[in-house]
Amino acid sequence: MSKLKCLIVFLLLGALNPLQAQFGFSHEVGVITGPVAFQSDYGERHDFDTNKGNTGLGVGLVHYLNFSYRADCNCYTPETYFNDHFKLRSEISYNKTKLEHFGHWVDPKKTSVEAQKLRGMFGSTAVTNIGMQLEFYPMSIRDFTSQTGSFGPFVSLGGQFSFYKPEMGTNYGDGRLIQANLPAKYWAPSDGKDHGFTNERGSTWSVVSSVGTRYKLTPLSDLILDLRFQYYFSNWVDGLNPNENLYPENKANDWNLWLNFGYIYYID
Repeated sequence: MSKLKCLIVFLLLGALNPLQAQFGFSHEVGVITGPVAFQSDYGERHDFDTNKGNTGLGVGLVHYLNFSYRADCNCYTPETYFNDHFKLRSEISYNKTKLEHFGHWVDPKKTSVEAQKLRGMFGSTAVTNIGMQLEFYPMSIRDFTSQTGSFGPFVSLGGQFSFYKPEMGTNYGDGRLIQANLPAKYWAPSDGKDHGFTNERGSTWSVVSSVGTRYKLTPLSDLILDLRFQYYFSNWVDGLNPNENLYPENKANDWNLWLNFGYIYYID
C-alpha cells in the first residue's frame, strides 16, 4: 500500500462520523510534536554524546476513538470497564534525524585512518509511520472528562508500518562512497546487500509503547505529554547495517525514543 493510500485510510477514520451512531463512540483529533532520540549504528551505545547528538524532530496527526461517550446523542455509552479505561489511537507521523558518530572511537585524540574515516561519515534518516495503539487509562475516563484541570495518565501498546529514507555520505578523502573512503566494517557484504550501508528507501513494521498523561484544558480539549519507545524490525532504517557475524556489536535493530507534546480536540 502506498503512502497516499495509507493517508487516505487514516483520514477516513476521522471522517466517518455516521458510524458512531451505530457503534457508540466519539472522535478526537490532535497534533503532536517533539524531539526524537534515534538509536542506530551511528555512535556508541550507552554514550551520552550519541544520545544527545543523534536527536531529530517528529510531528504527527492523531485520531482517537473514545468509547465512553457518544457525540451523536451527547450521552455516555453503557458503563463497562473497557469503555471507561481504553481508547484506540490511530496515527500518521514523520520524523527526521541527522546522524553522525560520537564516542570513544572518534575521539579527536585518535589519529588512525579508521578513526578519521569514522569521523568523516555523516547521515540522516526520515521515517513516516502509520499505525494504531490501544491506550489504557488506569483512572476513569469519564471522571477525567468531567473535570477541567484534571490529569489522565495512560500507557499504550501498538504497531506501526514505517517507511524510511536513509542518506549516508562521507567527508573523508574525495567524498565518494568507495572502499578507500569508508571504514572496513561498512564495506563488507551484509544481509543480502553488497555492503553494510545503503541509501535505498525501505519499509518495515515497528512496535510502539508509550507512557504519558493528558491534562484537561477545556471541556472539549486536552494537552498531552507522552514518552514513546519505538522498535523497528529492521537494522537498515538508518542506512547502516554492518555484517553482524563479523561485527556483533552492531547486531541490534534500530529504535528511537520520542517525547511528544500535543493538543487534542473532542469533536462534538
